[in-house]
Amino acid sequence: MQPFTKNVITVIQNIPRGKVMTYGQVAACAGSPRGARQVVRILHTTSDKYQLPWHRVVNIKGEITIQDAARQKALLEEEGVMVTHTFTLNLEHYQYKINPIDFDFLNGQK
Repeated sequence: MQPFTKNVITVIQNIPRGKVMTYGQVAACAGSPRGARQVVRILHTTSDKYQLPWHRVVNIKGEITIQDAARQKALLEEEGVMVTHTFTLNLEHYQYKINPIDFDFLNGQK
C-alpha cells in the first residue's frame, strides 16, 4: 500500500462522529494538498475493507455528491449532522477543523 493511501485511511479513521472533512482537507492532512481526486478513489476502493467512516467526507461546498446520497445523508443524520433535502450541510458548523500540521505523525514527525 502506498504511503499516501495509508495516510488517507488514518485521517479518515480520525474524523470524529458528527463532524465531516472535505476531500481536499483529507488530502492535505494526508500529505498531498492537491490529491482530492485520489481521496475519492481511495474511499471507493478501501472503505469496506478498512471499515472507514466514508460518510464523513464531503465536497468543498458541503455537498453529498455520491450515487448513494440518501444512505450518506442517513448515516450523517444518525450522528447529529443536519443535511438538507438538497443533500447539503453547513460546513461552518460541522467541519472538523484540524490543521494539516496536526497530522505530522503520518510522516514520522510526532
